[in-house]
Amino acid sequence: MRLFTKRQLPILLLVFFLLVFVLFIFLRPPPPQFVSFTPAHPALSMLAPPPNWSALNIYQDTITRAEFEQLLTTVFTTGNAWKTYITLNDDEAQIQTGKPSPEQIFTLHFAKLDSTKPIPRHWKTSSERQPAARERPLTGIKIAIDPGHIGGAWAKMEERWFVVGNEKPVQEGDMTLQVARLLKPRLEALGASVTLVRDRLEPVTPIRPDALLSLAQDSTANESPQKLAERLFYRTAEIRARADVVNQVIKPDLVLCLHFNAEGWGNPNSPMLIDRTHLHLLLNGAYTDDEVILADQRFTLLEKLLQRTHEEEVLVGATMSKTFAEISELPPYTYPLTSKSVRPIAEQPYLWVRNLLANRLYNCPVIFMEPYVMNSTLDHARIQAGDYEGLREVAGKMRPSIFREYADAVAEGLKRHYERPRMPKVK
Repeated sequence: MRLFTKRQLPILLLVFFLLVFVLFIFLRPPPPQFVSFTPAHPALSMLAPPPNWSALNIYQDTITRAEFEQLLTTVFTTGNAWKTYITLNDDEAQIQTGKPSPEQIFTLHFAKLDSTKPIPRHWKTSSERQPAARERPLTGIKIAIDPGHIGGAWAKMEERWFVVGNEKPVQEGDMTLQVARLLKPRLEALGASVTLVRDRLEPVTPIRPDALLSLAQDSTANESPQKLAERLFYRTAEIRARADVVNQVIKPDLVLCLHFNAEGWGNPNSPMLIDRTHLHLLLNGAYTDDEVILADQRFTLLEKLLQRTHEEEVLVGATMSKTFAEISELPPYTYPLTSKSVRPIAEQPYLWVRNLLANRLYNCPVIFMEPYVMNSTLDHARIQAGDYEGLREVAGKMRPSIFREYADAVAEGLKRHYERPRMPKVK
């Protein structure tokens, strides 16, 4: 027995499809709504926490407008992007924090010429110190030595490793730690209290690249997620961990960041050696327009400016660089005139201003050392000679160990600086 005739079947099928269509129209989910979204936090550097702008309130009425503007435009910035975020008038600076209203603006009140308040800071300037015994001129000075990079098993990942033939590998992190261990007792003998920020060939940060992989995968950076995760580990998380130690535990008067310089060496298994070597020291400043845009870097720029770290860095760096050049006979390194990320210091050929993560985050004056060139023929030969006492013939001349020369030159530079109890400001 048939349920439907041949004539009824097409009509029933048509009714069925009409019913399905009606149900689809009325029961389908609503289309997505496109709404504007305001980020909860301002634009930040990777791994940077949002800055606590209220922490700058301690610097209210501690700087005049003229001094603020002079430091901002001639030391701490290289372009004009700051004008988008900082508005100046005779009485105050209005600074954009990047936060949504009502906390979008931080107001810094300028001091009058005759009513400037003392600058609050945990470290003392050279001119604030009482004279010490001549044989121990660093008495009362707390110094943190930060041996650059990590070295050891991490050196290849850091790309601070190369090897020439069957010779010993050159690993910057190992070398800076070797210098730090030589320098520490020299400074202590001069009266300083000295702490190594890193005292072994291991990271200070507990974070490892795998923990940063998901962040790297979400990034638009033009490199593989694995490479970016590794770079965030050794270049960012590691320096931020060291900054926590410096700022929260050591609280020094001065940080010495020890590095060896290098020029492009190409394939680390077949590196290019060059015939030149040089020296320069870096001080914090020269924030580029791209850096000023980021709220955390804008905040730290202002904190450094208001603490007057630059004045002390120039004073200490001038003596140290002159002494180091005298002892090592290294010529000054000169950045290209077209570089937008550095500023020179007038009449100081060895001193340059540059914004690096370490000299930005360490909350006191920082001297960032960049002596020698690891892949120069002369310095490579001295590195291969290793550490030793006295003099040995290296590259046709009797020379001290490059590591001891480095430590001796830094110690002697600080000794000469602090032997003078009061010094005029360097403009």
